[in-house]
Amino acid sequence: MRRFLFLLILFTLQISNLFSQLKFDEKNPHFTRADTLRGMLRPERTSYDVTHYHLDVEIAPDSQFIKGSTTITFKVVDETSRIQVDLFDNMQIDKIEYDKKPLNFTREFNAVFISFPKPLKKNSMQKIAVYFSGKPIVAKNPPWDGGFIWTKDEKGIPWIAVACQGTGASLWWPNKDHQADEPDSMMISVTVPIGLMNISNGRLRKMAVLKDGRSRWDWAVTYPINNYNVTINVGNFAHFGEKHGDKDPLTLDYYVLPADLEKAKEQFMQVKPMMATFEKYFGPYPFKRDGYKLVESPHLGMEHQSAVAYGNKFQQGYLGTASSPEGLLFDFIIIHETAHEWWGNSVTSKDIADMWIHEGFGAYSEAIYIEGLYGYEAGQRYLVGKKQDVRNDKPIIGVYGVNCEGSGDMYPKGALMLNTLRHAINNDSLWFAILRGIQSTYKYQTIHTDSIVHFVNRMTGTDYTYLFDQYLKYPKIPELDLFMSIKGSKIKLSYRWISDVSDFRMPVKIKMKSGWETIMPTKAWQSMALDGMNPDELKADDTRFFISVNKRVMYVEEKR
Repeated sequence: MRRFLFLLILFTLQISNLFSQLKFDEKNPHFTRADTLRGMLRPERTSYDVTHYHLDVEIAPDSQFIKGSTTITFKVVDETSRIQVDLFDNMQIDKIEYDKKPLNFTREFNAVFISFPKPLKKNSMQKIAVYFSGKPIVAKNPPWDGGFIWTKDEKGIPWIAVACQGTGASLWWPNKDHQADEPDSMMISVTVPIGLMNISNGRLRKMAVLKDGRSRWDWAVTYPINNYNVTINVGNFAHFGEKHGDKDPLTLDYYVLPADLEKAKEQFMQVKPMMATFEKYFGPYPFKRDGYKLVESPHLGMEHQSAVAYGNKFQQGYLGTASSPEGLLFDFIIIHETAHEWWGNSVTSKDIADMWIHEGFGAYSEAIYIEGLYGYEAGQRYLVGKKQDVRNDKPIIGVYGVNCEGSGDMYPKGALMLNTLRHAINNDSLWFAILRGIQSTYKYQTIHTDSIVHFVNRMTGTDYTYLFDQYLKYPKIPELDLFMSIKGSKIKLSYRWISDVSDFRMPVKIKMKSGWETIMPTKAWQSMALDGMNPDELKADDTRFFISVNKRVMYVEEKR
């Protein structure tokens, strides 16, 4: 999601705020009943499949109060008389209706259990309306800390946004708050005070001025969408746009504060070459019917589907900073957040424990952008810059079923792992076919890590499960242990992998007298002769392979 998120987490300790009522000790994990209700696919959730949401919400900036309803259309997967929806317990459930009659419900933490008067038949289509109101939690440090952002622009006009990744969309609207179930489509209706606009996901179907002067904005999303991507952007915006592609072009729309219009026109010139690059390597933009929007936000940014939130202050890099010179060649938020349209929005992790699928591929996409515009070596230098941000503190994959993400290393280490895999495969045409193939195979689907692993193994005809396991399930990266025994002019190199995974066997390149060559280390010692080579010239490729290297030399006396 964000550049340097991992460093900010380290220094601000904001990671705890990502989880509602989550109490987690890395050495002794402890999860609460609330965590289970939030993160587990219990029968009250799996018994129904949401096909459509209609979120109809009214926003009152002065009181920071919202009210409205969510109409949930769903298919019954298994006969049931009880289902779970989610809404934070600081928000009020005013009533729940089914066939225009009230339904009974109970609340436990942030879970709402709805009881029907008789069992709902399997495969039947049903519809309920959940009416709600209240003051949603305010984000203390958005976008890392979830909640509403109530602020004003320089003219004192309300400027309102929401960011809820990790914390959950149920902090402000009722839904089945689990990434495993995305609606097939959605309508977002937002009513705001006179003089304000609202920009949400999808296409604007209608804007109506109500009798009291307020305006209602109806936005239609025609693709599956994960709940945390559903957004509002309320304020006074200037609009401009352009089109990408010659035949049936993609619409690109930009909404910014009027004072920033000229800066935006210059900065957003990066969008078209970015789209061309991503479409080349990942496939067509996934949400063409809904278009693409960049919307200036009062926080840093978020990958809101077809309405990407932008708050990088029209600077290069991450707020004007980068870990490599190549990082200042582009606006980080534009590139990273748009990459999520493919990695995260189209292909979505089924459980947030697998959020590396969003963030690892998202971070790797930054290097792909650099490579596409400035060449392979520039892309590799950009990735080398990410090494300094890796902490190797805990596994990248979190705990399943309790709404628990893994380490913030999912960003830089995830990208470096993918670059390592690329060079282990050592076939770029196949590598980019894999990236495009993941997108085409799992488009608009929710998946687990295993789906990615199985796809890579099938495409390559090689089992790389060990590689994914080492980088994703253990904190440490693999160590290449090199031992040179020198006796006169004779040199013997012994080598092995030191790793947590028992069958780790990744190929790697080392530089010898004849140049770079591939070796196939395992966890068992192997040996080869390097007679006549200067020991100082031996080097392992720890640039393209994210590994640590332990090189030792021993000189042995020749017998006389």
